[in-house]
Amino acid sequence: MLKKMMSYAASLASRGLSNAKAEPDVKKLRMISCFGGIEGIPPCPYLQTSRINKSRKYCGKCGCGDKMGTWLLGEGDEYGKLDYPHLTCPVNMPGFSNYDPNFVNDEIRSRKQAIEDLDPDNIALVDLTIKSTQ
Repeated sequence: MLKKMMSYAASLASRGLSNAKAEPDVKKLRMISCFGGIEGIPPCPYLQTSRINKSRKYCGKCGCGDKMGTWLLGEGDEYGKLDYPHLTCPVNMPGFSNYDPNFVNDEIRSRKQAIEDLDPDNIALVDLTIKSTQ
């Protein structure tokens, strides 16, 4: 629990008073790590659809739950979880502050390898926003 609280505090501090955001290329890599959708990479098996707002997704592995502040993407200029400059992933995926190429989770081994092998030009094509469905 203490580790989660420290990670959350680090994320909040990285946002600062000016609502700093992760660099676009970092956010794109995080989006691929969570949502897949490029070069046949499937979504993360821990990705969950919000019961509160069906157009939103959250991480079911990190333990933060389903609430507005934990939704991965915001609509338009809304601040989403993937926007934090410092953000950890419970399975150490590419794009996250705790990314570790040596960490191996057998359930996602092939996904992680496929993301690590992506051509940077393809990563640049990822759209950084979600469209409103309401």
